[in-house]
Amino acid sequence: MIVRDSGWLILTAANILWHAQIMKTARRKSLGRFIVAEPGICRGRPTFKGTRITVADVLADVERGLSWDFICYRWGDGKLTKDAVAEAVQLARRALDRGGYLAEDLAAAA
Repeated sequence: MIVRDSGWLILTAANILWHAQIMKTARRKSLGRFIVAEPGICRGRPTFKGTRITVADVLADVERGLSWDFICYRWGDGKLTKDAVAEAVQLARRALDRGGYLAEDLAAAA
């Protein structure tokens, strides 16, 4: 149970245990060949399989105009491929095509 007291948020032991149980039972959701959302990894944010590299971080590099070769080198020297970066860009494009509701889609999928 979450209790608010004088503007402070107080977490009870029961609430903490409930959250821990939810995190254990939540499942990994594949969002493509290279991208997954797993509740226990990076708080469920989309990451590249087998890494803790978030899609948002890679898209920020794409936005900055960094070359895909440099992005792949920067994030683990081979753990990330150009195909994975392309999939991240496609995922972002699909999110915009759907009206920008990717966050709700991810929450529903998890």
